[in-house]
Amino acid sequence: MNPLFSPIANEPFVGPRRAEILAKLPIRTPGEMLFYFPRDYEDFSNFTDIKHLVEGEQQTICARILSVRSRPTVRGSLTTMEIEDGTYGLAELLFFNQRYRADNVCVGQIYLISGKPKSTKRRWQIPHPVMRLLSEEEIASIGGDADKTPTAQAFFGLQPVYRLTEGLPAWELRRLARGVIQRYAGLVEDAFPTEFREKYFLLPIAEAIEGVHFPKNREMLDRARRRFVFQELFQLQLALEVRRRQQQIDYRAPILEARPEIDRRIRGLFPYDLTQGQLKAIGEITRDTASGRPMNRLIQGDVGCGKTTVAVYAVLLAVAHGFQAAIMAPTEVLARQHVRTLRKLLTHSPLEIVELVGGLKPAERKEALQKIASGTANIVVGTQALLQKDVEFAKLAMVIIDEQHKFGVNQRAALRKSGESPHYLVMTATPIPRSVTMTLFGDLDLTMIRDLPPGRQKVKTYVATHENRDGWWTFFRKKLQEGAQGYVVVPRIGDFQPLLIQPSLLGDVAPAEPDGAGRQSSKEEIPTSLFREDTPEDEKESEVANLQKIYRELVEGPLVGVPIGVLHGKMSQSEKEQIMFQFRTGELKVLVSTQVIEVGVDIPNATVMAIDSAEFFGLAQLHQLRGRVARGPRVGYCCVFASNEKEETLERLRLFASTTDGFTLSETDFELRGPGNLFGTQQHGLPPLLIADLLRDREILQETRVAAREILAEDPGLANPDFRRIRQQMLKKYGTALELGDVG
Repeated sequence: MNPLFSPIANEPFVGPRRAEILAKLPIRTPGEMLFYFPRDYEDFSNFTDIKHLVEGEQQTICARILSVRSRPTVRGSLTTMEIEDGTYGLAELLFFNQRYRADNVCVGQIYLISGKPKSTKRRWQIPHPVMRLLSEEEIASIGGDADKTPTAQAFFGLQPVYRLTEGLPAWELRRLARGVIQRYAGLVEDAFPTEFREKYFLLPIAEAIEGVHFPKNREMLDRARRRFVFQELFQLQLALEVRRRQQQIDYRAPILEARPEIDRRIRGLFPYDLTQGQLKAIGEITRDTASGRPMNRLIQGDVGCGKTTVAVYAVLLAVAHGFQAAIMAPTEVLARQHVRTLRKLLTHSPLEIVELVGGLKPAERKEALQKIASGTANIVVGTQALLQKDVEFAKLAMVIIDEQHKFGVNQRAALRKSGESPHYLVMTATPIPRSVTMTLFGDLDLTMIRDLPPGRQKVKTYVATHENRDGWWTFFRKKLQEGAQGYVVVPRIGDFQPLLIQPSLLGDVAPAEPDGAGRQSSKEEIPTSLFREDTPEDEKESEVANLQKIYRELVEGPLVGVPIGVLHGKMSQSEKEQIMFQFRTGELKVLVSTQVIEVGVDIPNATVMAIDSAEFFGLAQLHQLRGRVARGPRVGYCCVFASNEKEETLERLRLFASTTDGFTLSETDFELRGPGNLFGTQQHGLPPLLIADLLRDREILQETRVAAREILAEDPGLANPDFRRIRQQMLKKYGTALELGDVG
C-alpha cells in the first residue's frame, strides 16, 4: 500500500480514538493531512521580550498569565490580564467588551502573544492581541523555558490556523501536520514536469506543501499558495476546455443557415430596428449555426439591451428550417412572459407555441407532450419541466436558456441526445464578473451586447434617509396619480399570508384628505385577514423591511386608497399569475414584492420603484431590480432606503445610485462581496474551490486559462506522459460534473 493512503491512526500520537475525531474533518490518511490546508495564519514573527518592546509595531512575546480581571465601564466592560516573561518586565493585555476572555484563559500558563504595544508611565499595554496557549510539547521544543527567545524565534513565525472539530486542540493538529509533512511530503508525485513549473514559476510539490503549512515568511507562503492555486485553477480550466472541444468534436448539430430570404423574413417581424450590438450577436450566432457543430454561446448584456430579441431570432431561424426550438426559464412567471412576447410578435403566424411548466393540469401536460413529440409544437417554452424524462422532442435544433446562472452546469446539455445535439444559446441579464465567466461559463463562447435600443429611458436613482422618506412617498403617489404604476421591494416575506388582494377593497387612486396629524386617512378598513396576529416580538421590533411591515405602513399611510398587490416566492403559481394579471392590466397600481420580480417582469407602465432595506441586496441584484422600471417611453425613478444608516452602508448605496452600468456594478459588487452564493461553484454542480479565490486570484486564473488552451492545442488528448498525473486529477475531480469523456 502507498504510505500516503495508510490509516492516520498509525501515526504517532494518534491511535483509533483520535483517528475517529480526525475523520470528521476529514483527515483519514497522511495524504489527506498533507492537503488539509490552513484556513488562516497567525503572525508570531518579529519575536522579542517585554523589556525590548517598541511602541506601535506588531511584535510577539512569549509570556505567562499572572492574573485576570474584568470590570464594567461606561461603554461596556474591560478585561485586563497581567503578564510576565522572566525578563523582569511586566505588561498588561487589554480587551474591551470581551468579558468571555476572562473565562477562556488559563492563569499560570504560557502563551504566545502578538499585538501592537502602547507605552504608559506604569507599564506596557497591548490592546486586543492575538493569543495562543502553548502546549508542554511546544514549550519543550523551544528549550523548556519561555524566556529563551532566540530558540523561540526560530520555532515560531507564521503559524497555521486549521479548521477544527470538537475534541481536537489546535496544537495537536499542528503537531500532526508537522510530523506528517516531515515523513510523507517527499512521497507525493508532482503533477507538473520541471519545464512547465519553471515556465509558470511554480514550486516543486514537496516544497509547496511545507511552505503552505509552515511558511518561514510571507514570501514563502505566497509562493507555496501560488503553486496550489495555479494547480486547482489549471485543473478547472483544462476540464472546461476539454468539455468545449468534446462538444464540438463528439456531436453534430443541424445546419441552420441565415439565408437572405430567411434573415429578411425574421427581421421583418420586429417592429423596430436592431442595434449594432444585436446585429453583432446575431452574426456570431448564425456563423455558429451554419458550421454543423453545436453552438454553445453565452450572451451577456445589461438590463434592457435587447437579448430577448436576439434569442427570438435564433428560435425563428431554427423554425424556418423546419426544426423545433425550446426556451427554458427559471420561473413560470418568466416563462409565461416569453410566451406573451412570442405570441404578440407572431400574431399572424401559424406557428404553434406550447407551454410546459410545472403548474399544468394532467390533461394539459399530456396534450403538450403529444404536440412536442409529434413535432406539431414549433416552439416550446417552459421551466425545468422541459428536463423531465417523458419530454421527447421530434426534431429539436435550438435551445435558449434564460438566466443561466440560476441553473446547474449540466442542465445546459440535459436536452441533448446521444450522438446529436441542438444548438445552445445561453443568456443572462445579470452582468457577470470576468473571472466568474471564465470558470462557470468557461466552456462557452462569449458574446457581449453593450448598447441599448434607441429610446430606452434611463432610471434616475436616489438614496433616501429617514428624514426624506415622506418626501419620496409624496412623489411616488404623485406619479401614480399621473397614471404610472410602481414597485416596492423588500428583502423578507415576514409573516405575510399568501392572499390575493382585491383592488375593490381599497378603492380607486385619489388624493386623500390629510387628517389632523397630517397623515393620509381613509374610511376603508385594512383587511385584517392579510396577516397573522401572532407575529414574533423580534420581528415586530426589527428595522429590516418585510412584506407585512411595509404593506401596513403603505395602506395606512402614504398610499392609503391605492390598489396594492403582494407577490412573493411562497405563493402558489395561480396566486402569482392572478396578481401579475391584475398588475399588468392596471387593476393594481402598486406591487409590494420580494426579489421574485428581479428578472422577467416587463410592465411598460411601471416607472417608480422603492427598495427598502436595500443593503440586504448585492449591487448587481439592485441593478436587476431597478431594471423593472422605465421599460416604456417614460423616465423611471428608483429610490433606495437602508434599515441601518451607517456611513459604509450609505456609501455603497450611493455607489449604486451613481451608475447605471451593470458591468461596472457587477465588478464592484464582486470586489466588495466576493462571488457569493449566486455564482458559487457548488450551485452549478462543480466541486468547490479549496484554496483558490476568484477575486484575489484573477491574474492566476487568466494564466491558467491560457496555459490550458496552449497544452490542449499541442496535445488534444493529453497523451504526453508528463501530464499523466494532471490528466488523472482533472478527470477525477471534474469528469462526472462536466460529463467529460475519457480524454484521448
